[in-house]
Amino acid sequence: MNIAGNLIVTALLAVSPVIGMADAGHEPDKDDADHAPTASMLGSMDMDAANGRVLFAEKGCVACHSVNGVGGEDAVPLDSHGMEEDMNPFDLAAKMWAMAPYMIAAQEEAMGGQILFTGRELGDIVAFLHSDAQQHGFTEATLPEEVREMLEKGHGHGGMAGEEAHKEELGHD
Repeated sequence: MNIAGNLIVTALLAVSPVIGMADAGHEPDKDDADHAPTASMLGSMDMDAANGRVLFAEKGCVACHSVNGVGGEDAVPLDSHGMEEDMNPFDLAAKMWAMAPYMIAAQEEAMGGQILFTGRELGDIVAFLHSDAQQHGFTEATLPEEVREMLEKGHGHGGMAGEEAHKEELGHD
């Protein structure tokens, strides 16, 4: 094959994936409204701070994190006045991912297994973490009984405060 023939074959091979994917399962007579851009779906996510307050306790976040002075001391407090203003569920998921090995170990110790979240649940928790009103209503009295018991036991530290238990585990005085 000559140089011109090689160029034609190369050009056809280069565009063939584009040509082959041109319809990508889309019907040409379908209205563009049927294919809403992802960004518009993300922008319309409704988050429920009241449900986030319930989830924060029920999912066990409160075992390690405190809000309004209620909860564990093994991890940073998550009071709304200390939250980043622009945190969204993706930012929270990214921060959780960075701490995943530690969080999973703590969850397994405290609750017997890894905690799983849906996107909606993370969104609701983010809304709670930004809501002063919902956080002011977050008290030990509003926690489910099993969560209060877990906090009293120190979730696997034998009743010791988290910091004391971790010092002992690491051999520090």
